[in-house]
Amino acid sequence: MNEYDSMKVLDLMREQEKFEVTDNEKEADLLVLNTCSIREKAQEKVFHQVGRWKKMRGENPDVKIAVGGCVASQEGENLRKRAPDVDIVFGPQSLHRLPELYKRELETGQSQMDVSFPKLEKFDLIPKSESTDASAFVSVMEGCNKYCSFCVVPKTRGHEVSRSVQDILDEVKHLVKKGAREIHFLGQNVNNFKGEYQQAKSSLADLIRLTGEIDEVERIRFTTSHPHEFKPNLVEAYSLVPQLVSHVHLPVQSGSDRILKLMRRRYDVERYLSLIDDIRRVRPEMSFSSDFIVGFPGETKDDFQATLDLVEHVKFDESFSFIYSPRPNTTAAEMEDSVPLEEKKERLAILQEKLNMLSFSYSRRMMGSIQRCLVTGPSKKDPGELQGRTINNRIVNFKRGSAREGDLVDLEIVDVFSNSLRGRLRDGDDNLSYKAG
Repeated sequence: MNEYDSMKVLDLMREQEKFEVTDNEKEADLLVLNTCSIREKAQEKVFHQVGRWKKMRGENPDVKIAVGGCVASQEGENLRKRAPDVDIVFGPQSLHRLPELYKRELETGQSQMDVSFPKLEKFDLIPKSESTDASAFVSVMEGCNKYCSFCVVPKTRGHEVSRSVQDILDEVKHLVKKGAREIHFLGQNVNNFKGEYQQAKSSLADLIRLTGEIDEVERIRFTTSHPHEFKPNLVEAYSLVPQLVSHVHLPVQSGSDRILKLMRRRYDVERYLSLIDDIRRVRPEMSFSSDFIVGFPGETKDDFQATLDLVEHVKFDESFSFIYSPRPNTTAAEMEDSVPLEEKKERLAILQEKLNMLSFSYSRRMMGSIQRCLVTGPSKKDPGELQGRTINNRIVNFKRGSAREGDLVDLEIVDVFSNSLRGRLRDGDDNLSYKAG
């Protein structure tokens, strides 16, 4: 979501203020920091960065500093008090007002703030993306109503609101014309999408089906799912929409029913595993990734072992794991935290080692296979090579050959690394590549 919001901020400032991105901070007229408050460490980085920018003002006193996103929404006036050098503060739901806030700051010389929640207004006002990337993000809803005990999102992004299906489809068609071949739907609780379509409420499964009918949409992804809202019609979509990729991010957080209840996750381990089984019956090759919180208040050794057992059972492919971080205005922050920090770190290391081992083992099994990949652009490590993404979300680097961004190509996996794969383009006499456009 933050990446999507950052792109929209850039689109806004380009269109309304004729701004362009610079690689040199010292040349900038406006420095924008789009923030996340899901963990305390990420929040503290905000103030460190603002402090660094403050020192730059000796060389460029006219530069303006703007802080947006969830930290801005959470801290509000406190942010300006703690970091008085910030000129503009805006929330996730008011990012479309940044050009107006910037103008007002220039005119008055006074800091500006808007952390209000005008629901879907921003989607009516932000410009259409001019990106020509092969993979494109599309935000379909905002906010969350779940109020998990550890999560600050309902406070920083507000309650759930869904865009209309027709607006989303129009945006998808625009992106396809610009060269997008993969559409990635976004939402804090994306599988509880309830957009209106033809005067009736629609679901994410309906949206996926309609998107699959658009010419040249080759792949569809969605993030982030809540297991409680993963309904049977969404499971069924994997059998009906071939463009829906064989990978889903399905955060479980813990393998202990006791901890899940304290987290207010609204499901237990049996329900979660049943959902995994249901999806695998439809797509046996399905790849799952997840999120885990280690050291939640009251987590015992038995609770942690239950998480390890769950990981071993599901055999997740690439996941994210973190030590619990108390967030303001959440009920978990008021719980007694009896787990020593060193023990939390030890548990995290054990879990991450297990997750990394499973992920690497998954990659090793892909050796020698032919993987259909969407070419997403130049390799990050070698601009002379290209990078593609498999249907199960693995990055594959390969020699350019005749391929170009936006192509669907078949790559033979010839080497495996910790965070990527190496492929060989199947070209020439055994050409299996599929060209975009």
